Amino acid sequence: MYLVTADEMREMDRETIETFGLPGRILMENAGRLAARVLMNTFRGLSGRRVGVVAGRGNNGGDGFVVARYLKQKDIPVTVYLLCPRDKVQGDAAANLKLLSPMAVPVIEITDSSDFQARQNEMQTMDLWVDAILGTGLKSDVKGFFKEVIEFLNSTNKPIFSVDIPSGLDSDTGQVRGLCIRSHTTATFAFPKIGHILYPGAAYTGRLEIVDIGIPAHIAESVKPAQYLLTTDRVKSYLMPRKPDAHKGNTGHLLVVSGSTGKTGAAAMTATSAVRAGAGLVTLGVPRRLNPVMESLVVEAMTYPLPDTAQGFLDDSAYDPIMELVSSKRCLALGPGVGTAPETARLVQRIVETCPVPMVIDADGLNNLAGHTDILQKTKAPVVLTPHPGEMARLMDTTAQQIQKDRVQNARDFAVRFNVHLVLKGAATVIAHPEGTVYVNTTGNSGMASGGMGDVLTGLIAGFLTQGYSPEAACHLGVYVHGAAADTLAQKVGPFGYLASEVMNAVPGEIKKLMDGSLPTEQADLKPF
Repeated sequence: MYLVTADEMREMDRETIETFGLPGRILMENAGRLAARVLMNTFRGLSGRRVGVVAGRGNNGGDGFVVARYLKQKDIPVTVYLLCPRDKVQGDAAANLKLLSPMAVPVIEITDSSDFQARQNEMQTMDLWVDAILGTGLKSDVKGFFKEVIEFLNSTNKPIFSVDIPSGLDSDTGQVRGLCIRSHTTATFAFPKIGHILYPGAAYTGRLEIVDIGIPAHIAESVKPAQYLLTTDRVKSYLMPRKPDAHKGNTGHLLVVSGSTGKTGAAAMTATSAVRAGAGLVTLGVPRRLNPVMESLVVEAMTYPLPDTAQGFLDDSAYDPIMELVSSKRCLALGPGVGTAPETARLVQRIVETCPVPMVIDADGLNNLAGHTDILQKTKAPVVLTPHPGEMARLMDTTAQQIQKDRVQNARDFAVRFNVHLVLKGAATVIAHPEGTVYVNTTGNSGMASGGMGDVLTGLIAGFLTQGYSPEAACHLGVYVHGAAADTLAQKVGPFGYLASEVMNAVPGEIKKLMDGSLPTEQADLKPF
């Protein structure tokens, strides 16, 4: 499913109106009518409840006028609070505002802060709010009395239903523009917007419903949005059934180079997770001094002691053995727990530049590339990077806060510039590919905020690559089943406190669900009003 920007959605609207010939007023009618249906299906028992529609002067306000009309037709008491003089409303929105008069829908003009203050006692009596104030075109912080109105609506503790997008939310980044409506439910039109899915936008959006307003498929395709939701159906389509006579020799052999003193767990979980993803064989290359420990931690994976320093770190002396090992493997997983000693950093940089097989690089592997990202433009095979925002910030020489301000664009820019597949971890993980396409994951939960989760993901992606999946498919499968396994544990065990190793062990069950067709529900039911 497409995940669109405000400009892409605007272009779809324009093409539908100008080249397909579907008038804008019909699109607005469809939007408001279907939003009203979602509202009434979500909040049962509205008869006798008072609904306030707060509308701005633009098309978002016009959608709100249509919602008000359909509520009135169902004998639901509704009042429109218009945040501008009536004569400032233009075009299709003005036509729909005019239709409210013969239906006796009260329209109260609030043009400034003093008007708003005078109406607050009356507005406190509303049971439900419809937010149709600003829409998807917002590009600057909410200011003036609009800010006062949004603060008031949030403070009423009454449910708020947003039309298209919560007012104050940047539809392209998910960032709050100064202040934002906290919606119970949002009905958006044609396609979800990036800001609905990324955090903090997802928290302000509430339950998201997508309604079809009549944008023809060929027009959506002609606009060519470069972002997608990573859906269950897409991930399921990647899975390749195994032949009955499959054996470990043809399901791939992975080399994991990982571990240092104090970080043996990362190496063990990366290796075992690859097995859980289905890799036929895994060899774990670790510092020689740690090999006895690793042999007790991993059972299914083989271990290979590599030359190390007196402190238990890998250095340049391990390069030749690693190159010899990897020459017969399908994939290399590099970095978890490997450390950042200067000699280790030099080794990592050399491996990345010369490795002949696809690589998944995580954790200290990434940290050792900070300041040396030009090496990524010299690699011999596909590369997958799996940074969290802090690691991404180090790679881009910026701050985690700057990364989070526009996760999609930052991930895309880096993936295109360095010709890599980039998995930017976090709530709503972003997966960017070298050609510029971006996918946003739909699985996972806050219980995953604990140590070891990234090591598991590294092993899963590497495990899928080892079996012969493309880098794109391996990233999508790894990220999706990682989150889905955590979602299953959150339901069974509790919202947090489950372990990364438990997520790892739950992965085969999630793969089975995908292959059997027992798919999870993509939107949870919420209690009605």
